[in-house]
Amino acid sequence: MKKTIKMMTIAIVASIALTSCYSYTSVIGKGATGTSKVTKWNHYLIEGLVPVSVSDSRKLADGAENYTIQTKQTFLNGLISAVTFGIYTPTTTIITK
Repeated sequence: MKKTIKMMTIAIVASIALTSCYSYTSVIGKGATGTSKVTKWNHYLIEGLVPVSVSDSRKLADGAENYTIQTKQTFLNGLISAVTFGIYTPTTTIITK
C-alpha cells in the first residue's frame, strides 16, 4: 500500500513538474520587418477547451502585409492557470510588425 501511494505521488509530482509552456509562431508575408509589437491576451476555460475571447490577428496587425504572430503561454498565464486549477487558462498573442 505504501509503495502504491509513493508511486502515485511521484507520478503526480512529475506530471506537474514536467509540463511546459507552449509557443507557436506564424509568419505572414515576409514576416516582421520592424520592432513594433502589439500584445493581447486570449481567454479560455477548462484547460483551453472553451474559448471565451480570442484575439483576431488581422485586426491586431492593423492592415500590415508583413508581420509575425506568436501565441504562447507565458509564465504569468501559466501561474494564473495553476492558481485556478485550469478552470481559466489564458494565453498571450504578440504581433510584431
